Amino acid sequence: MFTGIVTDIGEVLSVERRGELKRLRIACGYDAEGIALGASIANSGVCLTVVAVARESGRTVFDVDAAAETLAKTTVGTWTQGARVNLERALKIGDELGGHIVTGHVDGVARIVSREDFRERAPDGRPSEETSMARFWIEASHALSRFIAQKGSVALDGASLTVNEVEGDRFSILLIPHTLAVTTFGARGAGDALNIEVDMMARYAARLSEVR
Repeated sequence: MFTGIVTDIGEVLSVERRGELKRLRIACGYDAEGIALGASIANSGVCLTVVAVARESGRTVFDVDAAAETLAKTTVGTWTQGARVNLERALKIGDELGGHIVTGHVDGVARIVSREDFRERAPDGRPSEETSMARFWIEASHALSRFIAQKGSVALDGASLTVNEVEGDRFSILLIPHTLAVTTFGARGAGDALNIEVDMMARYAARLSEVR
């Protein structure tokens, strides 16, 4: 389980095809001694199992295997050397639940429709020259959009985000400067694909309503 609070940005060092699997080597800032073989790490929202870990050139590097289902239903199949991915270690008992409960089981791929950047305003009302925010409009499949509600939660590329507006199969999110700085969203734009996991509570509420 995860919280959707990104704690590092990893870099894909290599991608190796192994039959129906792909093995990815990812560099990160985590302590290698703190990563056990078999540990779960969310890679842009996709929960993957660590199969090797080492220190290389002063960085921690871990290997994960992505199976055919993961490659087909997430963006992992499109990752190449140099790709940057949001990382989060698995939730421990006693950790702060700063986002919402995220399983790391991606529901599908959504796409950025548009991005609008604008400056924060200083106390005197003038736009700040140092920080900016960004509003993204995202489009999800109709099968998933029914689980997305205004002011609800959604995980996009592993980041727990609040839904601002909903219009049909599209919804908007507003990202503050901190989020843009510590996740891959700072470099995201229209047309980019994102892994999406809908809120587990919304999923079960919808299912309960259908049964009734």
